[in-house]
Amino acid sequence: MNNVMYLLLAILFETSATTLLKFSEDFSKFLPTIASIILYILSFYCLSTCLKTIPIGITYAIWSGLGIVLVTVVGIIAFKQTPDWAAILGILLIILGVGVLNLFSKMTIH
Repeated sequence: MNNVMYLLLAILFETSATTLLKFSEDFSKFLPTIASIILYILSFYCLSTCLKTIPIGITYAIWSGLGIVLVTVVGIIAFKQTPDWAAILGILLIILGVGVLNLFSKMTIH
């Protein structure tokens, strides 16, 4: 599997795990807690796998940045959380930063 696909899977697993933390209610609900732990393990496995060819700085910036964006979108849709203008600006800057890294960085996938 392409290591970029492992990175995308790591982001999706991490985002899902973080979402399930909300449903675990401080780890008092068994199924969301266990599912969250399993998804975090899968996320870290995929993250470590993609590090074979993608530089660690680029990997972590994309993983954390897109994870933040996706968790925020889940919060808006699933939990009716409303971001203020500062949150929206921050999210846009994160997206811009990930784009700049991918388009203009000299750190290449080897």
